Amino acid sequence: MKKLSPYLVSWVVLLASVAFADDEMKCNPEGTQAEMNICAWDDFQKADDELNAVYKKAVAYAKQQDDSYTDQPNLKGAVAALKKAQRAWIDYRDGHCEGIGFGARGGSMEPMLVAGCQEDLTKKRIADLKALMDDGETK
Repeated sequence: MKKLSPYLVSWVVLLASVAFADDEMKCNPEGTQAEMNICAWDDFQKADDELNAVYKKAVAYAKQQDDSYTDQPNLKGAVAALKKAQRAWIDYRDGHCEGIGFGARGGSMEPMLVAGCQEDLTKKRIADLKALMDDGETK
């Protein structure tokens, strides 16, 4: 039988607490650790929602770049490159933040550390994608 990682168990506990938050707990940055975990999760989810919206725009932007090379199809590939980069970035974000969680491995604070890291890196990725689109428009 395969043993579940403490990281996975921590996230299951966090998600379960979020699922029942309407009846029992809500985000309270000054409250219990569980309430602070909910805040961290909520903040990450807001950033992730924004990232998804910005990423959609970035894909549309990359498609426009590809479409501009009608006479030179060998220059296309902006969409493929963006998707490859996004997949790699998600792997990096999740792995890096799992490592950050080791600061409180197995403890009640671990989900907050991981979600806070994910929120921070997600906001940076949003800025990177926006800059990518802005740089292209000024050229």
